[in-house]
Amino acid sequence: MGNRTYDVAVIGGGIAGYTAALTLKNFGKDFLWVGAKPFGDKLLKAEHVRNFPSFSGNGVELAALLERQMIVEEIPFTKARIDGVYAADRGFDLMSGREVLHARSVILATGVETKVAKGAAEYLGRGVSYCAVCDGALYKNKRIACEISSKEYEDEVEYLAGIAEKVFVFCRYEGAHFHAANIELRQGKIGGIGGDVRVTEVLTESGEHLAVSGVFFLKDSAPPSVLVGGLQTEGGHVKVARDMSTHLSGLFAAGDVTGRPYQYIKAAGEGLVAAFSACDYLARSQNAPRS
Repeated sequence: MGNRTYDVAVIGGGIAGYTAALTLKNFGKDFLWVGAKPFGDKLLKAEHVRNFPSFSGNGVELAALLERQMIVEEIPFTKARIDGVYAADRGFDLMSGREVLHARSVILATGVETKVAKGAAEYLGRGVSYCAVCDGALYKNKRIACEISSKEYEDEVEYLAGIAEKVFVFCRYEGAHFHAANIELRQGKIGGIGGDVRVTEVLTESGEHLAVSGVFFLKDSAPPSVLVGGLQTEGGHVKVARDMSTHLSGLFAAGDVTGRPYQYIKAAGEGLVAAFSACDYLARSQNAPRS
């Protein structure tokens, strides 16, 4: 991804992110489209898509058509996870592991946040984290818990095991395998998080209490309020205006992350609008007098 500054960073691999990237390509912008995978698992699992104009079929068939267009139109995709977005001089800094990326504008298209354990929001920054590389060093020789959504995060668990005394790993999939002796594998999800000023325990779905100092949720993307500090949300969704702008200048949002209806056609339309608005923002910023 390099050290260059992109015109726009589009975060999220779903249809909203793809439509934004396609539109930015048509406008000749230098953009970064980044996420876990193009079009995402949600589309691939759809049994039938009924509301996308001119298409009738299942999600796999629609994804194949989109991928064909992506190749023909030469839309580049970068597989990576963005851990944080921060306002910077004339744009934004994006943290991806140990790498820092730069963009003049950002479009959030990260999808809707799946429900996490009770207490996750209350203890954010006080024992709850979504980034192993960012916060792992805080838990040297301590007991921690992790909840992971897929095998691609097993390496991050091994990384944490090299720091912590013990790691309880809750896997939301079958077939997980780890090498570190201090990893204890648990199936399912974390049931709840407890503590006082900071996290002191996690509750399993079976009602067992496990003493820990920290909890990591390792997944494709963090909740928008975690990803972008100070971002205005409502009911877990990003608050946007009709042009898909947030209250943070230069930052836009599109798709399921902005709220219902969770429909592919709505995501595509919002991705288009967000890209138009980002281009307009760039033009206004370029023409604005410097102080």
